[in-house]
Amino acid sequence: MKISILIVSKNRKKELEFTLRVLERFLDLSIHEVLVFLDGCTDDSELLQIQFDWVKWVVSEKSIGASAARHQLYPKAQGQFLIGLDDDAHPLNIDFILQSKTIFEKYPNVGIIAFQEIKGVFNCDEEALRQVSINEDEFYTNEFIGCGFAIRKEVYESIDGFPPWVDIYGEESCVAIEVLSKGYDIIYSNKIKVNHRVNIAERKLLGQDYFRFGKQLKNTTFYYLVYYPFPLLKILKLYGHNFKKYALMDLRYFKVFFITIFEVVKGLPKVLKYRSPVDKKVLKKIRSLSGLKF
Repeated sequence: MKISILIVSKNRKKELEFTLRVLERFLDLSIHEVLVFLDGCTDDSELLQIQFDWVKWVVSEKSIGASAARHQLYPKAQGQFLIGLDDDAHPLNIDFILQSKTIFEKYPNVGIIAFQEIKGVFNCDEEALRQVSINEDEFYTNEFIGCGFAIRKEVYESIDGFPPWVDIYGEESCVAIEVLSKGYDIIYSNKIKVNHRVNIAERKLLGQDYFRFGKQLKNTTFYYLVYYPFPLLKILKLYGHNFKKYALMDLRYFKVFFITIFEVVKGLPKVLKYRSPVDKKVLKKIRSLSGLKF
């Protein structure tokens, strides 16, 4: 069975190189494939094409955003199921492909497997594994994390795919709701673990929290507009919560909050073209399912 591993990368040459070296050790490249989309990189990431000539590369001169890049990349995959990784995330299980196949075979109605994410920069994989419980955990959920998951190709092809109207942060929720609306399940399993090599303190110093806040606020608004039959109340609650919790407490959040409102209004004509409300039963199912622990 052929498996495809897909990665989108932007200006993270060292992180991407690390991940590809791990995959090179783990994979049978005569069977499986790795596809990488370079999203308008300006850090010489393209030079990795020479070093890793077994990778199928897609290079965009212009940055189009992580979700739009996935939207273009995933249809090119030939595997029976697709494994999505971030460029700074790598599997901690040598047998992660076998484990994924086993779970899909055990649960025929499961469309997506959400892997366990272990955040942090560690000296070795063993140190990363020591951060989490060894007890096995598996449950149906309403979401997955883009840094580590698997989806059946036939399931992905049955939906609209990663949304081109999202730039970054929130695209997984769109895929999840579409998969659930098709009658498939999403299951979380900590049998498959990925180390998401994120330096949280460093990202905070670089102002990434403000960037993420704006993107998540905008894309959550668009999510409600696209998928909810009656989105207005959800949007009002979203803005009220974020204004009280963030904008009133921090001047930079305050500025980002109102800039985001302008961006939402500007993007409405484009996003509303994708409007496709799901059945209320799907929303009820989403509310009944457990979320992931971050």
